[in-house]
Amino acid sequence: MRAIQVKEYVKGPSDLTVTTLPTPTPSPTQYTLAIHATATNFFDLLQIRGKYQSQPPLPWISGSEFSGTILSVPAALPSPKFSVGDRVFGAAQGGYATHICCEEECLRPVPKGWGFFEAASLMITAPTSYAALVTRAGVKKGDWVLVHAAAGGVGLAAVQVAKAFGATVVATAGSAGKLEVAKRFGADFGIDYNKKGWEVEVKKLTPKGRGVDIVFDPVGMVDVSLRCTAWNGRIVVVGFAAGAIEKVAMNRVLLKNVSLVGLYWGMYEKEEPEMVEEVWRGLFVLMEEGKFRGTVYTDREFVGLESVGEALGMLGRRETWGKVVVKVPQEGGSKL
Repeated sequence: MRAIQVKEYVKGPSDLTVTTLPTPTPSPTQYTLAIHATATNFFDLLQIRGKYQSQPPLPWISGSEFSGTILSVPAALPSPKFSVGDRVFGAAQGGYATHICCEEECLRPVPKGWGFFEAASLMITAPTSYAALVTRAGVKKGDWVLVHAAAGGVGLAAVQVAKAFGATVVATAGSAGKLEVAKRFGADFGIDYNKKGWEVEVKKLTPKGRGVDIVFDPVGMVDVSLRCTAWNGRIVVVGFAAGAIEKVAMNRVLLKNVSLVGLYWGMYEKEEPEMVEEVWRGLFVLMEEGKFRGTVYTDREFVGLESVGEALGMLGRRETWGKVVVKVPQEGGSKL
């Protein structure tokens, strides 16, 4: 197979190279897949430099999100969920490759009517946003929801989930172009969070200037967001894309009766596995109803593992929106 193998940590994505390796042999509990599309993530940029919280022992294959076709099923599973030829998407270490072996819990069926390109972006962002808004914040019809970094992968997913549950969405982003993207995915209003006093503008949009009911924050903007949060508001901390762990004025949390909660989707498989299934059931319903669509960046096309470095570079420079997905043609196959 062909893959991006990291033998030593690199300075940046431009240093990544594609190499030919033996096609992996699955364990008795693993499926083997042919990968047709692979998605990029910010943590890939950290991992290739040796700066991520979870570092596999060298050498390892980079990437984590993918979609593809089942080539073999686990020998040890009496009733495997998937069959040879099934179209699936998933997440496991080694996504920047033409083939991968992984466990059943790492995979989901490609939604009806979806292609590999769109499905490759689903495994991390979609359940993160759904669990944050539905499981943790209890979003409901009539809520006003503020989505930060709304043109990013989790942001566009959050916009769609909030709208599907009947909420009014105020999106924030750092440019007019990205705000337009958020509106294409359903956001009702767009606010540039680089503009001084943006929180005042958000509050003015809400009924009687009361503020938003829910704040979806993957950036690290809790403290300033408290200024435009309503009484009994809910703030969900999803990440810290800004880079710093912020300090929050807790008196505002008290004075506004705000619920401040976190969402660590990656721990649900261990701590609440039953909730993982509940979240995915809810997402598949939204997809079947046409209320949730792929959030893949389409301004330019990335084809072949050789283009992963460039895709990651653009992602790191914040030059993209949504999820950046690379198409992975198979030997002798089409480019999708």
